[in-house]
Amino acid sequence: MSKSVQDVGWGQLKTMLDYKCAHAGIVFKEFDEAYTTQSCSSCGSLPESRPKGIAGLVIREWACSGCGVTHDRDINAAQNILVLGHGRLAVIIPVL
Repeated sequence: MSKSVQDVGWGQLKTMLDYKCAHAGIVFKEFDEAYTTQSCSSCGSLPESRPKGIAGLVIREWACSGCGVTHDRDINAAQNILVLGHGRLAVIIPVL
């Protein structure tokens, strides 16, 4: 087997989402989520203060050395993915 069961399941989910969205007239896009936890969702930079590598996984909050905004890692990634999905420049998105 060249792919793991998890990869096959993920691929099937994406295929089904693509099909269902096309049927409903909704646009379905895939984005590379690389660096979404490390990029500042406020200024868009990759600051030196960002969490990096495996050791950075334990860092839940970090402050951007470029603009000074403090980020929760998961919320920051979600905001960056939202910006990619909307196809617009990064702006500060209020956290609810």
